[in-house]
Amino acid sequence: STARLMSARPQSAAAVSARASPAPMDTRDGGDHAAPSTEEHTRRDGLPLPEVGSTLLIKWTDGTSHQATVISIRDRAGNPTEFYVHYNDFDRRLDEWVPLARLELDSFRKALTGAADPAAESTDQPERKITRHMKRKHDEINHVQKTYEDMDPTTALLEKEHEKVTKIKFINAVTLGQYEMNTWYFSPYPEEYGRCSKLYICEWCLKYMQHARTLAQHACPHRQPPGREIYRKGKLSVYELDGADEKLYCQNLCLLAKLFLDHKTLYFDVEPFLFYVLCEVDQHGAHVVGYFSKEKESLENNNLACILTLPPHQRKGYGRFLIAFSYDLSRIERRVGSPEKPLSDLGKLSYRSYWSWVLLNVLRTHRGQVTVSELSEITCFAPDDIIGTLQSMNLVRYWKGHHVICVTPRLIEEHLATHKYKAPSICVDVKAIRWTGPPARKPTPV
Repeated sequence: STARLMSARPQSAAAVSARASPAPMDTRDGGDHAAPSTEEHTRRDGLPLPEVGSTLLIKWTDGTSHQATVISIRDRAGNPTEFYVHYNDFDRRLDEWVPLARLELDSFRKALTGAADPAAESTDQPERKITRHMKRKHDEINHVQKTYEDMDPTTALLEKEHEKVTKIKFINAVTLGQYEMNTWYFSPYPEEYGRCSKLYICEWCLKYMQHARTLAQHACPHRQPPGREIYRKGKLSVYELDGADEKLYCQNLCLLAKLFLDHKTLYFDVEPFLFYVLCEVDQHGAHVVGYFSKEKESLENNNLACILTLPPHQRKGYGRFLIAFSYDLSRIERRVGSPEKPLSDLGKLSYRSYWSWVLLNVLRTHRGQVTVSELSEITCFAPDDIIGTLQSMNLVRYWKGHHVICVTPRLIEEHLATHKYKAPSICVDVKAIRWTGPPARKPTPV
């Protein structure tokens, strides 16, 4: 699975947004209903409604309208028709089911009849020429996903297959402890659960249920994740879980995580992985706020495979904490590590911010010349990650076949003074880590 770190605002009993699901059918009332035909999709006044593939404007609650493409349509007994749409200028996490009232049908029908759409009329202002550099900067800042044309043929083929499988979702929200979270993406829960509009999940064992009453009757004996606690500092605790020993819990954790991760592919084959679950501890128990996983044996020396902070706990510094924790474990093992590639846009920003802050502080205190290899030995960062990070800050030059670090104390202070390279809000106390290495591998039965 691809390492990635999501970003959102903390929330209490309802928040966040996004979408996903497996097929253009609905089973909210227990039965499958195929998407209606074109004839069925005509109002009683004889005017046409959008079909799958139609493009039109959708009204948002803030009063703005945005262009979207209809992906699927569903009619449910006793309920109005709904349209599953993808907003053309936004990430797939904003895909959603919308009722007929939010469709701007007037402009859609004018377009069908060839009438001009005022919103689409061009202005008299001259068109500004966009260079490739400007487009790349815009896409990086706004997290615009690459188009198929921007990818190599193999990646484009994999992306098309991934999008086909995860195009639509039916799980709109999950309840976990005191939080209700709107989901972002498709997750392959078993069909009878994957077609529910809302899932109820036990925050202690992560068992998922279809009804609130089932959760209320669920007498869970646990108050913390299984596995061993390897870190405790104040209200924060980290548990290490072996996917082979705690298979069901780790599978449930992966299914939950996929609701907020687009390209995660690890769901059920959890035995080759270790999971590190971050919790907030109070008088009731240890509440899951995020986690990262890593392979027990990585040929690429990856120290992290997948990372997630749950939406209600984002922007609290937990993502940076988990990244730092993965490197602290690498230092204990005395090995260089790197997250599994490729990183998502948001994951790349999170890692680049962490790498930059650590490297700037190392260079700040270092006297004399330093090489990339020496920085790798000090930080346990992979040399390629160090070079890429220093290049992003214009602190390295390629001269006579070698990367040469070009830095002055003033330049370091200028970088550290910016908000971009701020210190983490929560730091790992290495003295609180009770860990000497991964659990011993059990012998394979003959």
